[in-house]
Amino acid sequence: MDEIDRMLIGLLQEDATQSYAVLGKAVGLSSGAAHERVRKLRERGVIRRTTIEVDQAALGRPVTAYVLVDGGSWMGGSAEGLAGIPEVEEAHVIAGPASVLLKIRTAGTRELQDVLRRVFEVESVTGTQTIVVLETFFERTLK
Repeated sequence: MDEIDRMLIGLLQEDATQSYAVLGKAVGLSSGAAHERVRKLRERGVIRRTTIEVDQAALGRPVTAYVLVDGGSWMGGSAEGLAGIPEVEEAHVIAGPASVLLKIRTAGTRELQDVLRRVFEVESVTGTQTIVVLETFFERTLK
């Protein structure tokens, strides 16, 4: 991956609806060459998907929480159970004070409490520690 690929990725992260003509002009390529580069980035798995950024509060999910999940034996078999909880946006195996870190979004604290009960029902989960976000200063996309 070269500097042009990195610039294309940055531009797409800012606005994935840009035409290949606009992308090409921004990086000094024809629209066809920009299209070909983006196609190759997709084929290689560098660009995994195209999505949009959504205001979660506008969707009725203003509460964000990060949950440290304790569990036994690297939480074997728990990935599917956690994936089955729609409010869990992310799940990461971590090193540190817990086995897994979850990012959860809900409509309120009562809904969060319900999600935590469902997390506790997942195989291998033995405990949780929850951190509720009070305010988000910024969220950044990688470039």
